[in-house]
Amino acid sequence: MGNEVLDAVRALLPAIGERAVAADENRRIPKATIGELAGAGVFRMLQPARYGGLEAHPADFYRVVREISAVCCSTGWVASVLGVHPWQLGLFPRRAQDDVWSEDPGTRISSSYAPVGRLTPVDGGYELTGRWSFSSGCEHAGWALLGALVVGAEGRPVDFLTVLVPRRDYRIEDVWDVVGLRGTASNDILVDAVFVPGHRVLRNYEQAQLRGPGQQVNQGPLYRLPFGTVFTSAITAPVIAVSGGYASYVSLMKERVRLSLGGGRFAEDPFAQVAIARAASDIDATVLQMDRNLRELYELAEAGKDIPVELRLRARRDQVRGTERAVAAIDLLFKTAGGTSLRRGNPVERAWRDAHAGSVHVANDVERALAMYGRGAFGLTVEDNLV
Repeated sequence: MGNEVLDAVRALLPAIGERAVAADENRRIPKATIGELAGAGVFRMLQPARYGGLEAHPADFYRVVREISAVCCSTGWVASVLGVHPWQLGLFPRRAQDDVWSEDPGTRISSSYAPVGRLTPVDGGYELTGRWSFSSGCEHAGWALLGALVVGAEGRPVDFLTVLVPRRDYRIEDVWDVVGLRGTASNDILVDAVFVPGHRVLRNYEQAQLRGPGQQVNQGPLYRLPFGTVFTSAITAPVIAVSGGYASYVSLMKERVRLSLGGGRFAEDPFAQVAIARAASDIDATVLQMDRNLRELYELAEAGKDIPVELRLRARRDQVRGTERAVAAIDLLFKTAGGTSLRRGNPVERAWRDAHAGSVHVANDVERALAMYGRGAFGLTVEDNLV
């Protein structure tokens, strides 16, 4: 099924590419594009089969994301983030899944996982208040997954939960005016003292232990994978693709004739040739590593075996290194293109901005993730929600 989605998406890419400049300038993805991606099945790839989803292999999903991102990183980013949330909802209690999908299996979910919300226990659930930033694609979603801390009687945090909230219970504030990934409309979500029933929360501790009440009804291997791999890969995949957009670079520079440095065709410059080779190799290496890790994780889950922490740490190591390599690749291409890359709207310029914007997401914190891998290699305990 992943291949069928890929074929459908490839037919959409020319139009998505033509809308890339408008998405960047208007700070949002056109609704027509979201509708086309939904029709192609992108948002159902990681959705449970019992709700009309495809339960595709995650490596197939990220391949689709990369292809979209290569023509418009903002569109690829939104497709990736909105597309990964059905997987997480599949870990919630069955009642929560029914709340979202029973009437409309095509309902989409955005997120903002920072634990900035305050949850106060009340009869039957919690009262939630907070303001969350960076909820990519939230205007295209009917629900939101929000991070929050449970506050005890003494006013101190006692638990960290992910909370599922319907659109009627929050408002969106348009604050997104940034350098890169401008089309993602990653706006703020505001909640003021709303009731959250107990079945619409998921403990982050249980999730980190690869447990979730949703596994009782969604028993496939997809729902036994680590959040720290599935979600973070969704954040790196668009960055890899935009930096792998050296195809646009090649197209732009192939016929260019230098006006300085002795003139001559740019394509015959050995320094430009080496830059392309380095960028292409780094992107290929990243894709190969991430796909290898995903497939090993999936095979273990499929066999019902425990997933060792060493593999989870390796997956995080390779994911953040992938982001690091991708940013270095687009930096190299941007520099090699010279003044040509400075013009606004130029695909190389936009790719450079988008890659750097994606790299600052907490899931792409290279030093922190590499330090975790190092701790594990030395036999020290590693405790982190993104492993």
